[in-house]
Amino acid sequence: MDLRAELLKSIWYAFTALDVEKSGKVSKSQLKVLSHNLYTVLCIPHDPVALEEHFRDDDDGPVSSQGYMPYLNKYILDKVEEGAFVKENFDELCWTLTAKKNYKPDRNGNSVVSHQDAFKLWCLFNFLSEDKYPLVMVPDEVEYLLKKICTAMNVELNSCELDDYLAQEPQGQGGLTVWQFLDMVNSGRLLRGIEQEAISMAVEEVYQEVIEDVLKQARSPRGYLWKRGQLRRNWSERWFMLKPSVLSYYMSEERKEKKGSITLDKHCCVEVLPDRDGKRCMFCVKTSSRTYEMSASDTRQRQEWTLAIQTAIRLQAEGKKSLHKDLKQKRREQREQREQRKAAKEEETQRLKQLQEEKERKLQELELLKEAQRQAEILLQEEEQRRRQQHEEMQRTLEIQLREAEQARASMQAEMVLKEAEAERQRKRIMELEEMQERLQEALQQEVKARHDEESVRYAQARLLAEEEEKLKQLMKLKEEQEEYIIKTQLEKQVLKQEMENKNKCLEEAQKQLEEVRVNRQRVDQDVMAAQRKLRQASTNVKHWNVQMNRLMHPIEPGDKRTNVSGGGFAGYQPLLCRRDSSLK
Repeated sequence: MDLRAELLKSIWYAFTALDVEKSGKVSKSQLKVLSHNLYTVLCIPHDPVALEEHFRDDDDGPVSSQGYMPYLNKYILDKVEEGAFVKENFDELCWTLTAKKNYKPDRNGNSVVSHQDAFKLWCLFNFLSEDKYPLVMVPDEVEYLLKKICTAMNVELNSCELDDYLAQEPQGQGGLTVWQFLDMVNSGRLLRGIEQEAISMAVEEVYQEVIEDVLKQARSPRGYLWKRGQLRRNWSERWFMLKPSVLSYYMSEERKEKKGSITLDKHCCVEVLPDRDGKRCMFCVKTSSRTYEMSASDTRQRQEWTLAIQTAIRLQAEGKKSLHKDLKQKRREQREQREQRKAAKEEETQRLKQLQEEKERKLQELELLKEAQRQAEILLQEEEQRRRQQHEEMQRTLEIQLREAEQARASMQAEMVLKEAEAERQRKRIMELEEMQERLQEALQQEVKARHDEESVRYAQARLLAEEEEKLKQLMKLKEEQEEYIIKTQLEKQVLKQEMENKNKCLEEAQKQLEEVRVNRQRVDQDVMAAQRKLRQASTNVKHWNVQMNRLMHPIEPGDKRTNVSGGGFAGYQPLLCRRDSSLK
């Protein structure tokens, strides 16, 4: 941890203690007193001119922490030199200011920790707290600190009791404030049944280890370490204290008289020595200038000291000044990694939950789709059954209509046979009449020619009728001429008179027959045309029903092309009707 950050934490408590109204601002007179005290404890030369210049303006109102920080950084923190002041005195100043306002021990004197122990716990809290304001200590660091204190007392921390307390205590910013922490310790729930002196000794040991960077020191119950002198080579009992950069030794555990120190660097090493000269459990520390021989009371103590010294040498080799700062950074990194893993796990859990919800939603949709499909299948089956019924009904109707069409075709065929027979008789009769007319009148030849022309050009029928009328006029003219001729030759041909009268009668009869033939021909033409219309209608109906039957007999498959049904039914009779019509013409 940077020295500036450590100092700012303690100053933050002092500043907030001066903020009586909790408005985030402190009066300038109080800040001047605070700055003066900081100059003193940090061993910085006083600069009253700068102090007065910074706070001298027309506004006598209070100053916020943001307004005080420029002066604090420029005139105090930038001038601080590590090792030039006693950190404990600085912490005591800030503790004194904040404890008066915030620390509330038991008035009856039943507090678990003393005021001095509370100060040391406050320092430990500042060291282990997070580097953000307001300062809090996360539950993992709280448990770590309490475990170290319990380990120093050779007792086990009641983790369940701690978890219950942390669960009941409201935590702001994700951790406990120092006052919540001190209240928890003074409550006695976690240190129940332990004497205050034992707690004080444990707090002191942890304070020296964490705050003063004491990696190892001899303990009174287990004896001092013996050290061999350099000149006289005699053995002396000394109280040793190990820090990351130096191994110091004193006359006694009060540390009032320092006898010397061993500077440690990355070139130093520690080795175990065999027993000799009546000393056992020996080891030595080799530096670049000298070798220090020492003897422990037992093997375990020697192992603890050698491991601790090796740890100090390793820190020097790695360029680290404090073991616990390194351990704190590692724990913080581990917490961050745990938080990241936890966040990733929560994110993964959330994603899995979303996927599960999505899966359930998809399953619900699938169930709905299945239900809809079942309903659609039911509707489809009903529709198919209805269509099948309609198909069967339509098929029965088509069969009935087909039978009716077949019957109509049979009746039409029979009628056509009769009509053809009648037409044949009429043709024969017309031929006989035409032969008779050829014998009687030459004019009838043109009418026969017109009839032949009528076979090729039907639309000339009107013209042929006009020619027929013209021929009739000629016939009448011939008749008149014949009558004149008869009158003229009546006298000459008296013999032939009777024959001529007979011929006239025949001619009149032929004319009557011709008129009847014309009437019959017109009526037959009308009958033939009506029969042709009926035949075409019947043929169309038969084609239509044949197509319907083919469709019903062969259901249309996807992708099939609709084939043209060849003309069936009565279509084959069309040429016959045309031949008959031609014969009639």
